Amino acid sequence: MNAMSTENNNKTNNEPVVSGDVQDAPVTPDTEMKAEIEQDLNEMNENKSAEKDWSAEFRQIEDKYLRLYAEFDNFRRRTTTERLELFKTANQDVLAALLPVLDDFERALKSMEGTTDVKSVKDGVELIQNKLVGILTGKGLKPMQDLKGKPFDPDFHEAITKIPAPTDELKDKIVDVIENGYYLGDKVIRYAKVVIGE
Repeated sequence: MNAMSTENNNKTNNEPVVSGDVQDAPVTPDTEMKAEIEQDLNEMNENKSAEKDWSAEFRQIEDKYLRLYAEFDNFRRRTTTERLELFKTANQDVLAALLPVLDDFERALKSMEGTTDVKSVKDGVELIQNKLVGILTGKGLKPMQDLKGKPFDPDFHEAITKIPAPTDELKDKIVDVIENGYYLGDKVIRYAKVVIGE
């Protein structure tokens, strides 16, 4: 029996075991290793495909960034060019409006050469001045008016000197205006030069 039992043992170890209709293969170290290698290869393939996806996404983002940077650079250059052009031609409309006044002054100088009538020369100069004031007012220039007797305000006035006040009411107030001040819109473009009483 011993010999028979050893034979049976050998048969059972080497033969496949049948359980129902399914036949299980004996598990050997080679099959386990093959299964692990296949699993590792599958994981590597999945990682490679994930890396390919990341690589493609990176290239796409890099392309968007380069396009956006190029657009911004073009915008910056265009804006700089437009700004320089604006600075060059900013005063063009004002100067074009002043050209007729210049023409009037040239005509007035020619007419003054042979005339002895001071009144007509004075009237001509007043007409030219009114024309000039009209053009500048049309461009937004406003003079500071009625400054005498008002309190001194360093935001609008520049004190040239102080003199003794003719009356007590004019102390620390504007006694005289040397040069008128002007606004362009609401902004002071020239401070009024004034004399203050003390």
